Amino acid sequence: MMTDAEFREEYKPLQVPAHYDTADSQLHKMIFALAQIGEGTATQVIAALEKLEPGFGTDQSRSFVKVTLDDLFKKGHLTGAEHDGLMHYNLSKITRPNGGAINPDLLAPGLD
Repeated sequence: MMTDAEFREEYKPLQVPAHYDTADSQLHKMIFALAQIGEGTATQVIAALEKLEPGFGTDQSRSFVKVTLDDLFKKGHLTGAEHDGLMHYNLSKITRPNGGAINPDLLAPGLD
C-alpha cells in the first residue's frame, strides 16, 4: 500500500518542458517530443526524439519510450486510442482557447 506522499509523487500531473534539453531526463525528453507531435505511437515519438537529438534511438531508449508511454497511459497521465493495432498516445493538452462565455448571474451561489 502506498503512503499519501508516494501516491502524490506517482500520480502528479505531467509537466511539458518549455524547451528540449539534451541534459534532461529521458522522461522529460519523451514528454516534450510527444507534445511537439501532438499525438503519436511510440515509434513516432522515438522518431521525433531522433530529430531533436540524433543518436537517441538506442535499443535502451526505444524500450524506455515504449514501456513508459504504456505506463503513463495506464496511470491516466496520457490518453490514447488503438488504430490499426498500434496505440496512439496524446497529452490531451488544450491547444485552443475556450470560445464560450459565462453569465456570472447564472452561477450557483458560492461559485463566483
